[in-house]
Amino acid sequence: MNLLHGCLIACVGIVGVVRLLLIRSDQIECVPSLGVFQIRLRTAVCVRNSAGVEMIPVNEFRSITSEQNPHLRVLKPWWDVLSEYLGVTMLMIGVFGCTLQLTQDKISCLPNRFPDLSGGERDCSHLRQENQSLWEFSITKHLGPDVVEVFGRKNGLDIHQYEFVNHFCYERAVHWYGKYFPYLVVIHSMIFMVASSFWFKFPGTSSKIELFVTILRKCFDSPWTTRAISEVYEERREERMVVWRKNTMTKSAADHNDDTVSLIRSSIKSGSEQKSAEPQPTASLLDKKEGEQAKALFEKVRKFRTHVEAADLLYFMYVLQTALKVFKFALITVYSVALVPNIQIVVMCSVPPDLTGFSVFCCNYNKAHLFSKLAYCYICFVGVYGLLCVYSLYWLFHRPLKEYSFEAVRLETGINDIPDVKNDFAFLLHLSDQYDALYSKRFAVFLSEVSECRLRQLNLNLEWTADKLRARLSRNASERLELPLFLLPGLPDTVFEISEVQSLKLELISNVMIPGTVSQLPALQEMVLIHSPAKLQLEALSHLRENLKVLRLCFEGPEQVPLWMYSLQSLEELHLSGALSSELSRGPALDSLRELKNLRLLTLRCKLTKIPPSVVDVSGQLLRLCVHNEGTRLQVYNSLKKLVNLSALELTGCGLERIPSAVFSLSLLQELDLRENRLTTVEEILSLQHCRRLTVLKLWHNHISYIPEHIGKLRALETLDLSWNKIRSLPPRLCYCTKLRHLDLSHNQLASLPSEIGILQSLQFLSLAFNSLESLPEELFSCKRLKVLALGNNSISSLSPRVGNLAQLLQLELKGNRLESLPVEIADCLLLKLTAVIVEDSLMDLLSPEVKDRMKHR
Repeated sequence: MNLLHGCLIACVGIVGVVRLLLIRSDQIECVPSLGVFQIRLRTAVCVRNSAGVEMIPVNEFRSITSEQNPHLRVLKPWWDVLSEYLGVTMLMIGVFGCTLQLTQDKISCLPNRFPDLSGGERDCSHLRQENQSLWEFSITKHLGPDVVEVFGRKNGLDIHQYEFVNHFCYERAVHWYGKYFPYLVVIHSMIFMVASSFWFKFPGTSSKIELFVTILRKCFDSPWTTRAISEVYEERREERMVVWRKNTMTKSAADHNDDTVSLIRSSIKSGSEQKSAEPQPTASLLDKKEGEQAKALFEKVRKFRTHVEAADLLYFMYVLQTALKVFKFALITVYSVALVPNIQIVVMCSVPPDLTGFSVFCCNYNKAHLFSKLAYCYICFVGVYGLLCVYSLYWLFHRPLKEYSFEAVRLETGINDIPDVKNDFAFLLHLSDQYDALYSKRFAVFLSEVSECRLRQLNLNLEWTADKLRARLSRNASERLELPLFLLPGLPDTVFEISEVQSLKLELISNVMIPGTVSQLPALQEMVLIHSPAKLQLEALSHLRENLKVLRLCFEGPEQVPLWMYSLQSLEELHLSGALSSELSRGPALDSLRELKNLRLLTLRCKLTKIPPSVVDVSGQLLRLCVHNEGTRLQVYNSLKKLVNLSALELTGCGLERIPSAVFSLSLLQELDLRENRLTTVEEILSLQHCRRLTVLKLWHNHISYIPEHIGKLRALETLDLSWNKIRSLPPRLCYCTKLRHLDLSHNQLASLPSEIGILQSLQFLSLAFNSLESLPEELFSCKRLKVLALGNNSISSLSPRVGNLAQLLQLELKGNRLESLPVEIADCLLLKLTAVIVEDSLMDLLSPEVKDRMKHR
């Protein structure tokens, strides 16, 4: 396009120079004098040109013909380029014709004085054959260096009459095609040029084209393209070398020639040694900026493909403008061939005789000869232009341009996952192939997911260095040294350089591939995968099978549960959270857990309607089962009966309305947690006495209104949590659970406490907060082992001085009551610090300074 632009400017410049010469050169001025024409030669601008006729500025053609984006040439096949040159040539023909039309006399007329034999005036055809005519004259006398006299036929007309006749005859006698031919050429050439580049400027296509060309050039120039192709080539070369060596060894063994075998082995060995001795060519490393640019290119290519591949607007617009040019070519050819003969040199013109005295004038059209030659030349150029347009249409409909296959690129580069494209995306690639097929080859690298994964891994390694990862280490809830990674495009290889990692937490990380280098983490015992589907290499699976103790998985669907999970023989804790329905429990998402021979804890945060049958596979060794059902009702509990060794059971949000009978058969059960269910009564709590080892019972966050008397049968209870219920009173027999150490009755509707509360001599934690208590029984302060007493947000008006008997009290909460003062005996609680007393500031101010000092210095 730069060459095309230069040629255009040069042509316009030449036309401008010609115009200047025509305007400024010696002009001929004809002046009638004494019946003799005097021709004066002088250097001046003729009257017509002095009127201010100007040429079209060069900048105007530059803005019309120059391409706004020179990079668009990659989408111009050879026929479009040649068509542009032809269009510029035709435009120059029109500009040249317009210049002559504007700068020179158009027509010259003289009266025809030879009458016709029929009585009329003769036509002007005889002037074409006569050598001596009224146009000829002879020079008879020189009057000076600049003035000569010419003698010829006298007509008695002055210069103004000649000018009038010339203008009149030009408008009436000259054929319109001869007059407007150069303007038609300019208009048609401009239409051709606009039609050729219309799809580059149409709002619906220009943005897509410019974006594609920008991405294509960046992909072509990106260092990652060269690196990716070279890496694949090196891998294929190594594979071919291995195959060649294997075939050579096989052939040698088949020949049973020991000498040959030994010779080949020695050559392979020496070759490998030589290869190791030689310096290996290292692939060029990308800096961080180049890696980020390549990463952005992958994202742009993905979005562009999604936006463009679904439509065929670009293809339609190109076909439409090509069809328009073919139609224009046919129209111009038909009417030009028919009208070119009408460009005549000599024409006859009829003029009203009252004006000049002559009725017929013979006129010479000065530019007819040149215009006829230009017209035939223009028709030839249009013919070639039309043939190119016809070939373009043939190419458009003969080849399947809406499909583009990268099969050849896949075979050549070795990148086998490059997808084929269609519609406008395919059409753009076909056009770029006409310019240079190397563009598509290098562009294809950015369509490969394998190539993108490699780049992502390289960027990760550059960004996440070992020192940066080591700074993120922290202790988790299990007191393991944990490395958390959040929302990364992959797993950095530098992770496996931190040998002290005990827990690896990956959250919202896609395409996780755990390599065999995980064996470099000998302390790794826990892995947390939160919406991060992971795959393992064989070496990594072997290492984790022997060393991984805890696995936490959070997934969106059962298909994301990794199959390698079922082979972790050393796994002790398995926590699964996601959409795992009971209908799919027998499918591959939750297959047999039989291989998990050391599994002790299983947590299921799913919406189940029954306990998955696969849980029975680990019934012999499972000690703790936690089911968090998020409000979905758990209807079938038969599998629980088979978990005979279960010591802890947690059924949270399972929609339970009563304690499941299957629980009563778990004779080794020690902990039972039924939080966030729909329990309104626990009459069947008596059956829990069959669980003789039950020490922890949590019925919190339910709708229980009362506790039956036979709860006292649970003599082994040490922890009882009845908080967040609707209990109005406590049965006195509850206090017969003499081993209770932790009793939580907060957030209920208790109005009083039974006096038997003093029997609980082992009680260490008692919470009665957020109830309706107005007073406390004196027997409560007989529980001398109390360490935490929470009485906040009740209606207690006074605190007994016997609070001083609680010698082991560490925390006392009284805020939100109706207390007017605190007893001074509170200072007798030898372990109670002033900061551990939670009460209003006004009550704290009422304490004497001595009491405050005693409690402050403990």
